[in-house]
Order: sequence, then C-alpha cells, then structure tokens
Amino acid sequence: MLRRAVLSLALALLAAGQAFAQGTQEPLRVTIDRGIVEPVPLAAPDFAARDARAGQFASQITDVVMADLVNTGLFREISSEAFISRNLGVDTQPIFADWQVINAQGLIAGAVSIAPDGRLAVEMRLWDVFGASEIGDGVVFTTDPDNWRRAAHKVADVVYSRLTGEAPYFDSEVVFVDETGPKGQRVKRIGVMDQDGANVRYLTSGSDLVLAPRFSPNGDAVIYTSYATGFPQVYLINLVTGTRTELGAVDGMTFAPRFSPDGSRVILSQTSGANTDIYTIDLATRSRQRLTRSPAIETAPSYSPDGSQVVFESDQGGSQQLYIMSASGGPGQRISFGRGTYGTPVWSPRGDKIAFTKQVDGRFHVGVMNVDGSGEQLLTASYLDEGPTWSPNGRVLMFFRETPGPLGAASLVSVDVTGRNLRYVPTPGGASDPSWSPLRDD
Repeated sequence: MLRRAVLSLALALLAAGQAFAQGTQEPLRVTIDRGIVEPVPLAAPDFAARDARAGQFASQITDVVMADLVNTGLFREISSEAFISRNLGVDTQPIFADWQVINAQGLIAGAVSIAPDGRLAVEMRLWDVFGASEIGDGVVFTTDPDNWRRAAHKVADVVYSRLTGEAPYFDSEVVFVDETGPKGQRVKRIGVMDQDGANVRYLTSGSDLVLAPRFSPNGDAVIYTSYATGFPQVYLINLVTGTRTELGAVDGMTFAPRFSPDGSRVILSQTSGANTDIYTIDLATRSRQRLTRSPAIETAPSYSPDGSQVVFESDQGGSQQLYIMSASGGPGQRISFGRGTYGTPVWSPRGDKIAFTKQVDGRFHVGVMNVDGSGEQLLTASYLDEGPTWSPNGRVLMFFRETPGPLGAASLVSVDVTGRNLRYVPTPGGASDPSWSPLRDD
C-alpha cells in the first residue's frame, strides 16, 4: 500500500517562463484557466538508483513521471542530450547555472532504492531553476516493486499540483468497454486501466453485450448495463471480492446507471411498457424510488457532487435536451437551449460545470456548460463523439470517438476543459464508454 512519507503536497508555485520586474525576478506560475500557448520546459534526469536492485526501476519511473506531465499539454520535456549536469540525485542542491543555460524552468530530481524488507522507495525533490530554490519539501513513496508505476504517478501528481495549484489526477483509473471484431459483430468486455492506458485488466469475458460501466465513488465497485438475459439490466461488480450482482430484476429494462456521491444508491433509467423514467435503488435495502413521472423518455441521470440535484436528458419538450431536478424527484428545469440535441450529461466533480454530448448539423460534439445552462462551450467535433467523463480534479474530459464506415472503430480521447490538448488514449483495441475513477488514496 502506497503511503506518503514526507509532508506537503499543497504548494502551488512557479514556472511558465522568466519574468522580471525592476530587475528582480517575480514568482512564476503555470496559469491554465484559459489554457497556455507555450508548454513550460521541465528537466528530469533519470532518477538515481541507490542500489543495484533499484536500477531496473529508475529510468522507467522517470519516463512515466515525464509522460504524465507532458501529456497534460502544459509541460515540455527537455531532452537529456542538452543536460550539462547528469548525476543529480536528491541529496545535494543542483548547480542551477547548468539548468538555467538550457532554459529549464523546473527541475525534477529523484532517487530509487529497495529497502531491506523488499519494498520500493521513490524519493523526489522539485526545484525552481531560475528562483534557485526548492518548491515544497521532498517526498518519499514506498510500495511493492510491482506497483512502481503507481509510485511514478504519485510523483507526477506532486509536481503537477505544485506547479499549477490544481488537484492531482494521475494516480487514477479508467473503466471502459473494450471492443474487438468487425463493426456489426463487436465483442465487448469491460476493462480497467490506469489513466494513461497501462495495466489493463478485464472484468467480463465478452460473452454478453455490456455498456456504460461506471466507478463507485470510492473506486471499489463498477456498475454497468448487460444484455446477459437478452435485454438490458444493470449489474454491479465488487472489485474487492469479484462478485457480480444484478440490480435490475424488473420486468422492464434498466440501463444508464450511476452511483450517488456517497455510494449508497444507484440512479438509473427503467423502461416499463412505452415509458422510460428515472429511479434510484438503495444498495442496502434494494428499495426503489421513482423520480420522474412524465410520458417522455428520461435517461442518463448524473448527480451533482453534493448529491442534492440530478441532471438528465429528456425529450419532454419535443427534442432531446438537458434538465436538472431535485435529487428527491419532481419536475425538471431545462438548461440547454442551443441548436441541436443534447445528451449524456455528467456533472463536474467541482460542481460548477456539466459536460454533455451535442448533435447539430450532422456533427457530434463534446462540450461543457455552466450549471444554469450559460457559457456553453463545444470542445470537440467529429463524425461521432460521445460519453464524456471527468478526471478526478475536474480539469480533463475523456470521451470516445468513432470513425465512420464499415471499418470504423471507437477510440478513447482526452481533452482539457479549455478545449486544448486533444489526444488519443492508448488502449489494446477499440474502446468506448470511459468512466474515470476517483483519485486512489491507498
């Protein structure tokens, strides 16, 4: 189990370029409210191996740390070919002039060792090169050697948080639908991977069609829709025990499930006859509560972070639009008024934004809007973009994009909430329906 051994993950500092005022350098910060144009240059020599057994991990950990940071679009890695100092380590202060001359704004120093009990220890210090000072205190993470990638993600989280002031998100997972086979006969399995696409494992075999997996708030369960009985029903997989439980168990269809913020309930859509409404299921008692009672189709519910409201999609006004209602049910208030149709809404973990899918003029978009429907911003556009999910810190969205034609396939894509840094997420094959886990805390 990973644990933080030394202090301070909270300093928000530094680094977007050199700035001077009246001959004195001012503190530098990465400002990402509206995106930045030029990524901040960072240097990270290979972490020092304190013993021979640690040597196999040192460069790999360095690579993962830098990949996490560079993939945000906020940072640029300075090639090791430009380094003047190479054997950095964490025990001494760097020669700042050697890093200033290559314009490194931030410098990451690290060391790796294997303790007598066989556990891996990863140490890190972060330096402001032009300020010639350390940013925060050093940190040490210890873990089983098999978990070295998690230690690297935690180091990257510390660097990211200190340089941007944002909450971390690299030490998290994504559950998704893995897709193989021809377009009309796809085999779909639920997979779980690190947020960067590594360490894929599968929760289902592919023997039945599965859709829309979602993590529980503490990351110990996944809920999803399965066609194992021939029509859609909601199931829950406990990731600790591996047990699978059917939550639907009704005459009609159940689908589009999500957990409540406290994990005590599941909210979903249920179809009875020609009517589709939104219900909740108490996971302790299995009691049901019906939240909507209109003849329209109401689906894709998502709770606000405080659990007091629900955003959902409905065609009650004649076309597919977004509505917000109380978590106890009742009439909804429409919040989407642009051209086109809206669907798959999901509330930001910060509570200030709602992400959605929009279809207009034959194109699909992933966008965000304020909770009252104002400030709509479309972040993407393609033949088919669907199913956004938020990173744990509310800075990044992941969704899936499908290409047209008989050979078309689905891929996972991420984008910053500002619309910058659109990038494909590596997966073993086709992939759809992503859902981001909370930040892991063990």
